[in-house]
Amino acid sequence: MIFTIAAKELKGLFASPLAWMVLTAVQLIAGYAFLKRLDDFLQIQPQLVQLASPPGVTEIVVGPLFATTAIMLLFAVPLLGMRSIAEERRNQTMVFLTSAPLSMTQIVLGKFVGLFLFITLVVTLITVMPLTLAASTRLDYGHIATLFGGVLLIAAGFAAVSLYISSLTTHPMGAAFGAFAALLLMVFMGEAAGDGLRTRGWLLPAALAQVFSPLKNFEPLGKGLVDSYAIVCSLLLIVFFIVLAVRRLDARRLRG
Repeated sequence: MIFTIAAKELKGLFASPLAWMVLTAVQLIAGYAFLKRLDDFLQIQPQLVQLASPPGVTEIVVGPLFATTAIMLLFAVPLLGMRSIAEERRNQTMVFLTSAPLSMTQIVLGKFVGLFLFITLVVTLITVMPLTLAASTRLDYGHIATLFGGVLLIAAGFAAVSLYISSLTTHPMGAAFGAFAALLLMVFMGEAAGDGLRTRGWLLPAALAQVFSPLKNFEPLGKGLVDSYAIVCSLLLIVFFIVLAVRRLDARRLRG
């Protein structure tokens, strides 16, 4: 049933003009960023060949492209996820889901999987851009794989936050603004809180604070490092907000 709900959610996204606008805007911005970094790389290439171990196209072009993608998803995912639950509640169609023999966990996971699959398509299309250079230059495919996985992890965290905020309101635009504000707060405050707690010697609270710092968790993966701690923190962020969304909807169903 989870995948049935996911398929319905994915179909709804493909039928939404807003989703297509977001997809188009992200691809255009990513395409410009890719071509700009590639042009910069070609201009400095004569200087790079004089170095003993010069950085390649993966470090100079592909890495910044995925970093730009992570920032774009900070804006795009709240727009894509705003209607997931809020619009269902506004149109009174959530009643049909909650009255079906489905648990709230299945409903939330189905919506999360559908949203995540659409985001995966967005990231995959961006990944194709640097892969077009494979015939003319040497790419670090391991580094590209960690970049791809890191962006998907951070996008999944954004999706989980957006779903939870969407469960709090019946207004999709309010859900979008709320999710964006929550993500922006985590981006700016999570790392600062973690560093502040770490300087005071409070290592456990600092470790917990990193869970709510998605860009901080993306940093090692962005450098091509498979950091298990950063991956676990990203997964905990996803689980935390999915559980919050399930509990919120369960409480609303019990109240009738």
